[in-house]
Amino acid sequence: MPITGPQEPRIAKLSLKIPSVAVIISRRAVRETDAEPGNHDQMLASHRRRILDAGWFLACLVASSVWCLTAAHELGATFDEPLYLTRGLETWRSGSHAGLMKLGTMPLPVDWDTLPLYVWERWREKPFDVAADLDRILPVARAGTLAFWWLLLAYGWLAARRLAGPWGGRLAVAWLAAEPNLLAHASLATTDIAISACLVALIYHWQIGRDRTWPWRVGWPALWFAAAVGAKASGIVFGPLCMFVVELERLFRARSTSFREFKNIRSLWQLENLPVIYRSFGPFRRDASHVMAIGFVLVFMYCGCDWRPEPSFVAWAHKLPDSPVARSMVWLSEHLTIFSNAGEGLVRQIKHNMKGHHGAYLLGTNYPRAVWYYFPLALCIKLTIPLLMVIPAMAFWRRNGLVNWAMLSAGALLVFSVTCRVQIGIRLVLPLVVMLIIGVAAALVRAASESGTGWQRRVVAIGVVAGVTWTAVSSSQAWPNGLCYINEFWGGSERGYLCLSDSNYDWGQGVRELAQWRRDRGLEQLDVWYFGTDPAINWPPLRNVPLHTLPLARADDVPAFIQGRYVAVGTSLLFGTGDCGPACPQATEFFRHRKPFARTTTFLIYDLSPSSTDGPVTVAEKTAPRSRNRP
Repeated sequence: MPITGPQEPRIAKLSLKIPSVAVIISRRAVRETDAEPGNHDQMLASHRRRILDAGWFLACLVASSVWCLTAAHELGATFDEPLYLTRGLETWRSGSHAGLMKLGTMPLPVDWDTLPLYVWERWREKPFDVAADLDRILPVARAGTLAFWWLLLAYGWLAARRLAGPWGGRLAVAWLAAEPNLLAHASLATTDIAISACLVALIYHWQIGRDRTWPWRVGWPALWFAAAVGAKASGIVFGPLCMFVVELERLFRARSTSFREFKNIRSLWQLENLPVIYRSFGPFRRDASHVMAIGFVLVFMYCGCDWRPEPSFVAWAHKLPDSPVARSMVWLSEHLTIFSNAGEGLVRQIKHNMKGHHGAYLLGTNYPRAVWYYFPLALCIKLTIPLLMVIPAMAFWRRNGLVNWAMLSAGALLVFSVTCRVQIGIRLVLPLVVMLIIGVAAALVRAASESGTGWQRRVVAIGVVAGVTWTAVSSSQAWPNGLCYINEFWGGSERGYLCLSDSNYDWGQGVRELAQWRRDRGLEQLDVWYFGTDPAINWPPLRNVPLHTLPLARADDVPAFIQGRYVAVGTSLLFGTGDCGPACPQATEFFRHRKPFARTTTFLIYDLSPSSTDGPVTVAEKTAPRSRNRP
């Protein structure tokens, strides 16, 4: 039936609209069809970038882990490791951290490294004797440090990626994985890589969460602050210091209302600007206080408490002269059953840092007390040449490129290091090295991307490849004794003991190498004057001769205590602070005027027979360390 009436105009309009709708749909379809190849190409490019990032990161992780695992099997025990393993196993067996707290050692990395050992001994139903079983259990404990090493690489990559994009992350993780000082400590069951990894994670989460909700702004940083403090007591200072620097950099870069009138950093120090600065840091004070409060609560919960009185507190109270105050202190000491706890460990470490640690040794000079320039100069000696050269090069070429929160954090840690009174190795400021590499990597990538000409970008790319390759080659040459790495500016690792001692060179790790040297030469006995705690030093045919504790009235008394023809002397004893014991000056005086006829990496070996002057000399003649009686 034909359509008539009022519906006819409506249908006519509809018939006119249908073609126009069809045209619109067809046009959209064409646009979407045309866009599909572009979207597909973008998705494919993104997928390729993800594959490149994953492959790059995995290659760096695997290569560095192989370096660490193989080095861990070659090195003997360092000074701290036997004690850490003993106290860590005691913690798992008893559930108490009291042994570690009395050392001032925070328990997180020790617990993690010794957990596999505890599981192992439960499986075999027989506890380990650390002294007798050290060769078996030490490589397993050292492998536990790889978890913190992987964490450091991951957050180093994320931090540099946030600063300079994908290539910033790639360069940072490659440089971190090739740095010999980092690899050296990643091969040990100690705490220095753990604090470095947790600190980088803390600063990364603090930086990305400043303008976000509470879980990102406070929650995650609080967890990582607790992990940093749980790894090492220095996290109490390093964490807030870097958080402040990140906030300062953020406010300047954002040009907030309160910071708009400040043209540069120097204007911050003008007294009239202090009220404005104080108000600007209001959010920082609020969030940082929450982060630290939550972090400390978590640390105290993790360390636990034995609910016992502190014996030293009780003994001190009983020594007070009789008085009402003394009696109240006695009662308090006997009823204040809150020990052992995290506070005890933190206080012990703080007191140790304030008191110092037997002076310092630097470039052939013994200092009875700490010197302010120890860490800046030690870093110049220990860091690789490419890392040292890129900073002045960038300052000359693109100074502004160095201004990022990672570089500023490294600078703040360097400034703080002049106040540190425990000067036994750059391991104490290892987070500084990590932040420096992240900041330098980001600065180089940004400088290359902002270069106006192609040749400048090519020069930067060639320099970066050469620098990372140089660093990787240095690490391969230093294997397995990465602790002994000294850069070429200061004579290289061969003569590095003349520059630095202790954990910068000879940390007691050379007993295994010395034992192999003895076997290769078929010696029936070898006397050893040793710096360290490796129990293998007491296993015949090695004979431990602690000359620094023996009754030596003068240097010529040394031969009376040597039974064999040969004696091996640790470099940290001959070229160190010189206060390892009452007889240390006499013993060092005896050996410093003689030429060693052979050496291992960390031992100088002397022939005390009458014909020893005709023996071969394989190391250069050394000058005696100088002493300075100065503060």
